Amino acid sequence: MRQRLRSSIKGLYAITPDELDTALLLGKVRAALAGGAEVLQYRNKRANQALLSVQAHALRALTQEFGVTYIINDDADLALQVDADGVHLGGEDGSVATARARLGADKLVGVSCYNRLLLAQQAEAAGADYIAFGAFFASSVKPAAVVADVELLHQARQESQLPIVAIGGITVANGAQLLQAGADALAVISAVFSAADVERAARQFSVLADR
Repeated sequence: MRQRLRSSIKGLYAITPDELDTALLLGKVRAALAGGAEVLQYRNKRANQALLSVQAHALRALTQEFGVTYIINDDADLALQVDADGVHLGGEDGSVATARARLGADKLVGVSCYNRLLLAQQAEAAGADYIAFGAFFASSVKPAAVVADVELLHQARQESQLPIVAIGGITVANGAQLLQAGADALAVISAVFSAADVERAARQFSVLADR
């Protein structure tokens, strides 16, 4: 089960925007999944705990409908509550071991490694299922994010067999170089969910990743 989920970390890794209107969020996510997103990560920094639960459950049903891997940002307890496929941990979100103990052996644990190869090495040694690097380009969501160099992807690819996710200001125009450098998945928020046509934007990323 876990190995199958690991192999699903590829292509367009769509991360939800901070949307408080659940109906609007679900409509946008449905469009992104219809456009070929292969992973959905639920993240909403504006929502309170009650809304997080409502939206997370609704998105679980939607991702099951499309057969898409479903990851919860930061919160292993919420991931457990909605039976998500895994959790993604940032630098302040606890250890891989703690998340694994909470979720069990069959769920995914992904880790943000920013621009540091050492963090990726430590995450892999601790049992992480995938690693993420970024920001590779200027990000409107996290304008103060640390900057990662594309060469980091080459180095990580040489060292690790884990799926690698690239994040940060990614567009269809600049995403190809990240895939060529070793990224398996492109994590995108704005370039998909702020697009006038979300499904079309998602499809463009999906086509790019399949080349």
